[in-house]
Amino acid sequence: MESSSPQKSSRLWRVVKRLLIGVLLLVVAAAIFGIIYQSVLNARDARRYPQEGRSIPLGPEFPGVSLNLNCTGSGSPTVILDTGLGVPAAGWDLVQPDVAKFTRVCSYDRAGYGWSTPGPFPRTSDEIARELHALLAAAGEKPPYILVAHSFGGFNVRVFTAQHPADVAGLVLVDTSNEDQNNYLPPTLKSTMKSMTEQLDTEKKLFPALIFFGVARIMSTDDISDPRVSKDFINKLNYLELQTKFVDASASELQNFERSAQQVRAAGNLGDRPLLVLTAGQPQDTKDLPKGVSLQEMNDFQKVWITDLQVREKNLSTRGRQIVVPNSSHMIPLLRPDAVISAIHEVYLAATQPSPAAPGPASASASSSH
Repeated sequence: MESSSPQKSSRLWRVVKRLLIGVLLLVVAAAIFGIIYQSVLNARDARRYPQEGRSIPLGPEFPGVSLNLNCTGSGSPTVILDTGLGVPAAGWDLVQPDVAKFTRVCSYDRAGYGWSTPGPFPRTSDEIARELHALLAAAGEKPPYILVAHSFGGFNVRVFTAQHPADVAGLVLVDTSNEDQNNYLPPTLKSTMKSMTEQLDTEKKLFPALIFFGVARIMSTDDISDPRVSKDFINKLNYLELQTKFVDASASELQNFERSAQQVRAAGNLGDRPLLVLTAGQPQDTKDLPKGVSLQEMNDFQKVWITDLQVREKNLSTRGRQIVVPNSSHMIPLLRPDAVISAIHEVYLAATQPSPAAPGPASASASSSH
């Protein structure tokens, strides 16, 4: 009996060793598969979604930085499109072609986004506005401009207007961020966002490996579930967003949101420029609720957003007007591009044919602008 014990131990060790080797081989095989999967699909997406626009070096003030600029159409003032946080320039794909029918229009990828190179950190609105001015100058695009922004992009164009007031003829703010919005967030949502922001540094360190081994692609989910947005378009956004430079840039913009908010406060108002504010008015859907946040909390915040914070955006100009878009959530450029196009056209006409008429009502349905 005693002599058989070492034999049993030996056999057990051989079984355990085989299991460990098997697990190791599975891990290696999965890693190899992930690398091949990511490489093949990334190459496929690069062919399916070639660069839209051209890369413009910003010059000696921003060494090594080139931003992607996509300009179409002709006319003046030129419309400049700035996206929200975490959305490349492709977010304007449903808007730009129709705007190009009546004037020149340019969308661009902020540093680290889309087909642009990374830029200096931290990513604040002051930095972004300086880079945008350098981009337009290097590309030979002449003012005046009509600045159109969605979400966080509103901070950037307001700071740009303060930096270069003579260059801006009018603005369209599409459900744009307000510098005081965090003061009105539901406590549960504020806590969730704080946790997410604190985790960003760790996630940024892991993300290059997750991309390399294909894990990020496998785990990517559709943030936009609305049937009005095509699957091909969502695939295009995923391709542009599954890049380390994009994660670094968008994370820095989020982490420095309050710093950008301070820069916007210092920028002041928009004078008497024609201004249209589009506000998302679609009721909150329970399936889109952030984790841990109740429907009542989000409804209360949405009411403040529509009737207070967005009204403040409208009041930035003496010629401001707000349009509530009743059948769109925050992603108005994708869900109601027609409302955005109509708003741009209205500001374009106001900028080219100034009228002394009093501004319209503070709020109206989107259909009233068509």
